[in-house]
Amino acid sequence: MKKVVSMLLVLVMVLSCLAGCGGGETDGGNDGGDKAADTFYIGGIGPTTGGAAIYGLGVKNGAQIAVDEINAAGGINGFKIEYNFQDDEHDPQKSINAYNNLKDWGMQILMGTVTTDPCVAVCAQTAKDNMFQVTPSASSTDVLANGNAMQICFTDPNQGTASAKYIGENALATKVAIIFDSSSIYSTGIKDKFVEEAKNQTSFEIVSQEAFTADTKTDFSTQLQKAKDAGADLVFLPIYYQEASIILKQAKDMGYAPKFFGCDGMDGILTVENFDTALAENLMLLTPFSADATDDATVSFVTKYKENNNGEIPNQFAADAYDAMYTIKALIEKANVTPDMTTSEICDALKPVMNQIEIKGLTGGESGILTWDETGAVSKDPAAVIIKNGVYVGM
Repeated sequence: MKKVVSMLLVLVMVLSCLAGCGGGETDGGNDGGDKAADTFYIGGIGPTTGGAAIYGLGVKNGAQIAVDEINAAGGINGFKIEYNFQDDEHDPQKSINAYNNLKDWGMQILMGTVTTDPCVAVCAQTAKDNMFQVTPSASSTDVLANGNAMQICFTDPNQGTASAKYIGENALATKVAIIFDSSSIYSTGIKDKFVEEAKNQTSFEIVSQEAFTADTKTDFSTQLQKAKDAGADLVFLPIYYQEASIILKQAKDMGYAPKFFGCDGMDGILTVENFDTALAENLMLLTPFSADATDDATVSFVTKYKENNNGEIPNQFAADAYDAMYTIKALIEKANVTPDMTTSEICDALKPVMNQIEIKGLTGGESGILTWDETGAVSKDPAAVIIKNGVYVGM
């Protein structure tokens, strides 16, 4: 008899647990749960731990400033934003896991992901689910392939073309070497367009193109020696800042002192742990944002960012994310979207208006204006910065 009673008690406990767990179940992970009727649920994904954390933390914190501003001003057509950012450690599979977690939370629009390879992986999922996404900083054209995504950053082709033009038009070099990551969509995409545009520039020639991979990114002596032997007076680095910091150190050790020029992935090099920032003196990079700009919008953003983050100066990824949130606001207003719509209905409403909005943002160059074509690719003016005395300065 005691055994029967014990078994009955266990059964009651199991059934109670199942009933409690089932209360938060959602319809497809997107449109169920205990969501507030007056709130848009916007998720974010990016690395907040690991080697690329400087990018994800910038996006997370920059977007939060925009969310706070929008909510304080009455929201979007009276509806508030709830914002949830998940760490993916710059790993495609972990990014997909984060996406699924956000769907379970009730995400209706994705502001992410931050880095390119994870974003490409997640794009396949958002396309399948018909969820709209705005990526602040994933620059491969692959993220636009499915018609449900927009970019705030320049595409890889645009960065490569603009870099070659800037170097050529400003006569920064006569002989250029390239060191790139052949295992990275981001790096190879920029490199290919740089090489293509370089053919149109008469002030310099490419004298060396040397690759590395994710498995060989600690020793760049061979690539640097070939650049030096070829007489390159400028080395173009369409890579992330972690590898660039090693290259700068190894170049100094071998007595090679060319100019170095990078793209948006270079932003963050001054924050590398135990890196001698003097090695980055006069490093140039093409970026859509300079924290030392004196316009009111930038000054306000930088001030708020520093107040919220222990005096840290925002990088371009933070500014991209800030603009991404205001882009989502403009889209929702243009399409008259409401939170009671399903995720798929929201996506279907936003896709046709991508090329019908413009915002005045932090990353729009001198004009501040950002517009998009029907594919979701952004059009805005680039800017160049140089590192002087350990800080970024507009060129």
